[in-house]
Amino acid sequence: MKNLAQRMLSLLKFLKARPLKFFLRGVFLLFGLLGITVVGCHWWVKLQTQDRLYSDINAIPAKKVALLLGTVKRLPNGYTNRYFRYRIKAAVQLYKAGKIKHILASGSNDSIYYNEPVDMEKELIARGVPKHAISLDYAGFRTLDSVIRCKEIFSQDDIIIISQPFHNQRALFISDFYGIKAIGFNAKDVPLLDDIKTPLREYLARFKAVLDLYILGTQPKFLGKKVKIPV
Repeated sequence: MKNLAQRMLSLLKFLKARPLKFFLRGVFLLFGLLGITVVGCHWWVKLQTQDRLYSDINAIPAKKVALLLGTVKRLPNGYTNRYFRYRIKAAVQLYKAGKIKHILASGSNDSIYYNEPVDMEKELIARGVPKHAISLDYAGFRTLDSVIRCKEIFSQDDIIIISQPFHNQRALFISDFYGIKAIGFNAKDVPLLDDIKTPLREYLARFKAVLDLYILGTQPKFLGKKVKIPV
């Protein structure tokens, strides 16, 4: 017992003498595990979905409805957001090629001064897509909201999703979880040298998607009444 007490006392003295060292080790270990988890979620999403992405208009199978994911039209500097412009171009390309009959434009509608679905509708019509071939989802505040509402509100569970490749992968991952048969059509991406922040944020977005689906059970901010798409 005496030897055990001496050992315990020695251990306490050892820990007391190095509290900062052990604290820092714990912090580094925690961040290391978090980093591994984030990277793991990134590759989980990528590997599960990358074989269902299409960039060739001739190769993608035709479906009745495409889900066009929204983003801000203009940047703070006043220039048009290229992510927005390229998504519109991809949607128009699909429609004019006869690959889709209807476009569900889903995005945020935070105020009368910010309305992604209306911005998308105006651009689509200006490029030759008829108004009757467009439906608007004003409650697509997040990708998760847009995907779930596409099925639960607009009754579409066999769709083409239109966005940049990194975004399409996450949207397909969410679609898989909710039993939506989806493929992605890739809008042109923005070069990495022009925008490094968005691809980096995507790592955290994929981590959040896994948490939302498998741990938190996150649901859309709004659901509401069914809306019929005329196809």
